[in-house]
Amino acid sequence: MNLETWYQKGIDPDDYIESMQQHRENLLYVYDHFTLPEDDLLFEKLAKENLRVIVLTEDWCGDAMMNVPILFHLAERAEMDVRLLARDQNLELMDQYLTNGKARSIPIFIFIDENGREIAKWGPRASEVQQFIDQSLANLPEKEAADYQEKQRELFTFVTKSFRDNKDFWQQTYQSILSTLEHAI
Repeated sequence: MNLETWYQKGIDPDDYIESMQQHRENLLYVYDHFTLPEDDLLFEKLAKENLRVIVLTEDWCGDAMMNVPILFHLAERAEMDVRLLARDQNLELMDQYLTNGKARSIPIFIFIDENGREIAKWGPRASEVQQFIDQSLANLPEKEAADYQEKQRELFTFVTKSFRDNKDFWQQTYQSILSTLEHAI
């Protein structure tokens, strides 16, 4: 399938949010508390590109919980339509956007033009957020350790709370997405 077909297959943001079972409240919290900077010229420039966005995501993903609402704000201001696809139901597309050639990391934002051609790809996270994740994972015990699963659950809870509440992460994510778009157009 081409990207236009994938885009048409996706669901709109409202339907996606309504379908969420795990991180809806956290996603809405980020959406309600994130504010775009005032840069009307940039958003006008983006709007003139007539871009659309395909989002590969899953409800359980903490990165998506933080990144997707930031994209929603950017897309609204730049007049980009967004369609979301569940990663696990769309592996044929996901496998074209593997992180480091092997990981099905999400979210992935695929920006396409009005003809369905890829203009840019972003995801799964901003480099500063990746550093935070790498440092956090480095503190986990070895997988064979008796307390590994408990410590991993604690880490996931801490990361989720950080993604929900750390406004610096939100700004870093926004700047990373924006930088990707600026280099593409």
